Amino acid sequence: MTSTAAPSSARLPALLPPDPAAASWGRRLAAPVTFAIFGLVDILVFGRHSHGSVTFAFTPQFAKVSVPNLVLPAAGTCYVLGGISLALAAARLLSALGVVTLSRVARRVTIGVVVFGFVISLIAWASAGQSIPFNVVNLLSGTLNVSIPIMLGALTGVICSTSGVINIAIEGQLLLGAFCAAIATSVTGSLWLGLICGALAGSLVAVLLAVFAISYRVNQIVLGVVLNTLVLGLTGYLYNAIMVPYGDTLNNPNTFSPWKVPGLGDIPIIGPVFFDSTVFLYLTYLILAVVQVGLYRTRWGLRTRAIGEHPLAADTVGIRVIAMQYRNVILAGLIAGIGGAYFTIGSVGSFGIDMTSGEGYIALAAMIFGRYTPFGAIGAALLFGFTTQLQSILSSINVPIDSNLLLLTPYVVTIVVLAGLVGKVRGPRAEGVPFVKA
Repeated sequence: MTSTAAPSSARLPALLPPDPAAASWGRRLAAPVTFAIFGLVDILVFGRHSHGSVTFAFTPQFAKVSVPNLVLPAAGTCYVLGGISLALAAARLLSALGVVTLSRVARRVTIGVVVFGFVISLIAWASAGQSIPFNVVNLLSGTLNVSIPIMLGALTGVICSTSGVINIAIEGQLLLGAFCAAIATSVTGSLWLGLICGALAGSLVAVLLAVFAISYRVNQIVLGVVLNTLVLGLTGYLYNAIMVPYGDTLNNPNTFSPWKVPGLGDIPIIGPVFFDSTVFLYLTYLILAVVQVGLYRTRWGLRTRAIGEHPLAADTVGIRVIAMQYRNVILAGLIAGIGGAYFTIGSVGSFGIDMTSGEGYIALAAMIFGRYTPFGAIGAALLFGFTTQLQSILSSINVPIDSNLLLLTPYVVTIVVLAGLVGKVRGPRAEGVPFVKA
């Protein structure tokens, strides 16, 4: 008696492909659900537990022009903003169902309004009944300063990704830039020389990235992690070996002093925020303008976007793809090095082990959140800087939240925004794909 074996396909479980319609509905419902959660928190958590009024101050100390304070009922403010968020959640739900149509600009505006309402409700709850007003100018100016290395790191990622190279090594570029800037400034006493050395240190890491990623076609994600680990170990070893025993001479740099732009720095609210800071913020303005105009208004930008989207086609029209990738990655490394120098000669005044604290990875998240565009990446970096500065201020006014939970706030906000609000983002088609000349 013979038995017939069942076909192999009958013994294996059927693997069904994911349903595109279900995935599409999941993306459509992400924003309405997130909006509704934010609105309910505004009403049920912040509004119900707010007592008294909240005072917002818009004038920093020693300002020539004063702006009157704004006093609002804390609970009422939370209820109104929560109601607006719930209304926008309903609007986004109707848009997902096809009942109404919202443009891309309108959808982005709704995101901004909901996030703004949540932040104001949080501040109203935390500052309700406080005798000291909540200074909005200090929050905004601190946001810009905290965001400087993230903004520069995000612009670094934009240039590299647009060129077809994934730069996970931004963290290492920031860290080595901070280390070299501290030593150079401490030894020479020149802040500008320290800034230059920090920029060159970032480009040194970029050279290693370019050689192994472009010429040897090493996996770019693994390579970036390896470079970050290498820089972390190297700077940690040198810190213990030379900076600790010779701290007065090798780890005691001066820092750039704030410089107020004449005229502009005295404008109420705007002036102290945008035009009364260190040279790093003004360099960030300049670099943002150069990258934005360069990528979208010059031949260099057209060629850069071409090698990131279709390098083979770019090669056929005479563009030297590999040489251009080398130049762009190294140029971007200079920008990251400047961001690293900010940690030591723009802010802290000394180097510490792993002082970048993962901000290079946050810069990558900002680049993705910003849809690989310069202004978008800057906006995302400012969001993270805002939450960082906000948690610092909330810690100082003794809100009834554990300090460890407050420290998690910037990272939680980043995850929520990326997972629930950004939606699907497409990077350059050739990003991370090594170019092989035909």
